[in-house]
Amino acid sequence: MLSSLGGTQRCFWAIILLALILFLLAGLLHVDVTMFSPLFRDQAEGPPVTNVMFLKTHKTASSTVLNILFRFAETHNLSVALPAGSRFHLGYPWLFLAHYVEGVKQKGVPQRFNVMCNHLRFNLPEVQKVMPNDTFYFSILRNPVFQLESSFIYYKDYVPAFRDTENLDAFLASPLTYYNQSQSLRNAYARNNMWFDLGYDHDAPAEENYVRARLAEIERRFQLVLIAEHFDESMVLLRRRLRWQLDDVVSFRLNARSQGSVTSLTPEGQERAKRWCALDWRLYRHFNRTFWAQVRAELSPRRLRSEVARLQARRRQLMTLCLQDGGPKDKKEITDGHLRPFQSGKADILGYNLRQGLDSQTLQVCQRLVMPELQYMAHLYAQQFPEKPPKDISFLKA
Repeated sequence: MLSSLGGTQRCFWAIILLALILFLLAGLLHVDVTMFSPLFRDQAEGPPVTNVMFLKTHKTASSTVLNILFRFAETHNLSVALPAGSRFHLGYPWLFLAHYVEGVKQKGVPQRFNVMCNHLRFNLPEVQKVMPNDTFYFSILRNPVFQLESSFIYYKDYVPAFRDTENLDAFLASPLTYYNQSQSLRNAYARNNMWFDLGYDHDAPAEENYVRARLAEIERRFQLVLIAEHFDESMVLLRRRLRWQLDDVVSFRLNARSQGSVTSLTPEGQERAKRWCALDWRLYRHFNRTFWAQVRAELSPRRLRSEVARLQARRRQLMTLCLQDGGPKDKKEITDGHLRPFQSGKADILGYNLRQGLDSQTLQVCQRLVMPELQYMAHLYAQQFPEKPPKDISFLKA
């Protein structure tokens, strides 16, 4: 008994001594002591947040965030607010209504879901009919110059304002020649698309009082707004807020275009894009500032670099483990039709080939990381509603 007690005491003092040595080394070598915290714990104390609403804006790296949320929901057996029937979105471009969600009422009883992340146009009272009161709300924004360029390529054949113009520079030189406000819903992608996704009028004048009031509304509702240009830093902050594990927020880029289908605006065209999408430009600048203010309030520069490095290292590790040739492929090179992403407009949307010979557990992890948006949504729909006809995604194999 005494010898057992003595062994326990020796172990305790050994741990204390190790901790002291680490802190002394940190001081001598000018190392941020917080980098050692993963040795003792992986994440902030407390249970993970499991009720999450993500406003999925368009052409903002939001498909990658959706994959993160789908994976978390599937891993933890959480319910997802999925589009009803044959739909692939939650009523977009119309304002969201609760009945756009499959299973929102069962035997007349309203249902609540854990995760909501498919495309919708934000309408808070209706969202609150679907999500619990303690839901964590967040979204993501992108520099509207590059968001508009991506939309132009992706929606070229769909948006009336884009169809008859040769390129985006030509459109921006005389946008009202092509843009008709009477086709506002179909033209949502052509002007202030992120403002529109948030539920506001994308043709409204960018008057100071109006803009400030709407920005204040967004701040009150959304606990976090991520920035696509700083995706890894965004994931670090999101992970802290949700108290998730590192692997929960590691991702591969999804719905990204090949470099050959990315165009560059002239400097004059970029300035015109900022004026044409003035509401989105104000939105982006405001939340870029608030994002970095939140980062600085929670993380020292060294700690941020350390956490970003951990995230990137884990991504590289998983890419080596999962991917054939270690990177994305263009649409003609993707061998598995089930993993081929939807192609739109003039965009060449990249996907992935998995390595051969993966064991079943690793294969499941890797498949979830690379599964495109429509396929993953159809997969979760079949799991949640096995009694209903499955989503028809046969067009993806064409």
